[in-house]
Order: sequence, then C-alpha cells, then structure tokens
Amino acid sequence: MLTEHTDKRYEEELTKLREEILYMGGLVEDQIQKAVKSLVDRDSDLCNIIIERDHEVNRLDVNIDEQCIKLLALHQPAGRDLRFITTGLKITTDLERIGDMAVNICERALELNQEPQLKPYIDIPRMARISQRMIHESLDAFVREDTDLALKVCKDDDEVDNLNAQIFRETLTFMLENPQTISRATKISSISKYLERIADHATNIAEMVIFMVKGKSIRHMKELPPSV
Repeated sequence: MLTEHTDKRYEEELTKLREEILYMGGLVEDQIQKAVKSLVDRDSDLCNIIIERDHEVNRLDVNIDEQCIKLLALHQPAGRDLRFITTGLKITTDLERIGDMAVNICERALELNQEPQLKPYIDIPRMARISQRMIHESLDAFVREDTDLALKVCKDDDEVDNLNAQIFRETLTFMLENPQTISRATKISSISKYLERIADHATNIAEMVIFMVKGKSIRHMKELPPSV
C-alpha cells in the first residue's frame, strides 16, 4: 500500500513501479507454466518461444532498475517509500533469475524431447504449480505489505523441497536399475532442481517483504516463527 503524496507525478511514478514489478512477476509465472507444459506435452516449438521471450524478462529487469534509481535520485524518498523502492530493486533480481530457470527447464526439455519418455510427469507439474503460487503470493505480500502472507510463502518452500527430494530418489532408482536411463534421469532431476531454486527465489522475495515491513530479518533461521 503506497502512501498518498502531494506530488502527483511522484505518486504516479510509484504506482507505475508497482505495476511494472507485478507485470514482470506475472510474466515469469507464465514462463514457468509454459516451460513445464512444453516438457509434459513434448512441445519443442513452445520451448523455443519461452527461451526467446526471456529477452522481455531481461528488458523489464533493466527498466525497473532504472525506474528505481531515478526515483531514489530525484525524490530522495524516506521511510516506507524508501523501503518500497529498495525492496523493488532486489525483487527484480530474483524475478530475472526465475526467468533464467524457466529457460533452463526448456533447454532440458528440448533434450528430453529427442529421447523416449522415461516416466509420466506428475510431481514436476505439482512443483511448478506450487512455485508459481509462491511467486504470486510473495508479490501480493509485497504490494499489500502483508507479512502473514509472506511468512506463508516461506513455509510453503518445504513442500517444494520435499518434492525435489522425492524426484531425486526416484530418478536415482532409475539410474541404478538401468544405466541406459542415466541421461534422461539426470535431466529430469535437473528440472526438479530448477523448480526448487525458483521456490527459493520466491522465498527470498517473501523474506524481503518481512524485512521491508517489520525491519526484521528471518533469513537463515533454522525454524520459522509462527508469526512476525
């Protein structure tokens, strides 16, 4: 929630910044969804579209950084506005890296599409859905300054970690039982790891929101608090 300002132009620039960050978040969410769809549907054309569209994610990253720096330089914000802008700068870094992970998924999918399918994809789409939701909720928490929602995102990361561990065990079993599956199993395990990293980036955003609102860091805590 942005503070009302007497400077209308400044208020419009803050609103535009918020909208650009949310647009970038929506774009990377879509990149993840389509990257995993290209894997499940064995759609190499879609893989190439997603890889090419990463340029748009990178462009937004640069543009938002420039907007933040301009706001800091011209208006010298303080208090909530300063925290909002500096957190926005950090968030775009995580969103850009999420976009990179979507590209990595597509690159592995292109390789897997050249080989017989090893197994039905069940847990990987589940991981993708959870990761997408985490990104969406972390950005909602940012805009609404909702620390309860941000903390929920942090806790949801455990579910993704558990699925990643499950897929690792499953692919390892394939490799041990049949060495001919090693190449495919390794690529599937890599995709699972990319999704786990996406969830980590969403968690980073949520942790930054908590720091922005409460001035309290929960990073590296062994156990998350019940509330902040």
